Amino acid sequence: MTIALNKAGKRFNRDWIFRNLSGRFESGNSYAIIGANGSGKSTFLQVIAGALHLNEGNCTWTAGNPVPSEKIYRYVACCAPYLELIEEMTLLELLGFHQQFKPFMAGITPKKIVEELGMQAAAHKRIQQFSSGMKQRAKLAQCIYSDTPIVLLDEPCTNLDRQGIDLYYTLIDQYCKDRLVLVGSNDEVEYKFCRQQLSMMDYKVF
Repeated sequence: MTIALNKAGKRFNRDWIFRNLSGRFESGNSYAIIGANGSGKSTFLQVIAGALHLNEGNCTWTAGNPVPSEKIYRYVACCAPYLELIEEMTLLELLGFHQQFKPFMAGITPKKIVEELGMQAAAHKRIQQFSSGMKQRAKLAQCIYSDTPIVLLDEPCTNLDRQGIDLYYTLIDQYCKDRLVLVGSNDEVEYKFCRQQLSMMDYKVF
């Protein structure tokens, strides 16, 4: 899977979030999208996910053949603070529901995910009863276990304790080696495994 941007720019009203951004991102590699708060990290990841359209330049996705922007959602799994969980569901119900429209990788079942997360005691609890850290583990699970070539992680260690961060590294190491991973963060703890960095501050318009 390859994503290529050519002189890409995104603005809201008259304010440019980023401009003249060109880059190439390929499977088997991990990229840190860094920058201060408000620098456009989340906006950039939403463009990569096909959720936002550019105002100038272009973004292309290729998986052997070109992928139309309206179908790129099939190739992408996301974990982000602005994506909410269905709090009325139990953890197992949530994972089973998610699997219906975004299948998990081969051999992965909701039960196996719960075990690997170390959340067996919470399997039948409603999400609304979870701590913030438990919710973040569930968000990471929905993303990383999905059978997609692109993994987008926006502030992935939000609300995680040391044990949760260790779990994050384990999931990345076990399930993301051959995928295209982009991590949006200004905290090195979240992206220290990434091989390359892109600073959004290099594409700001002042």
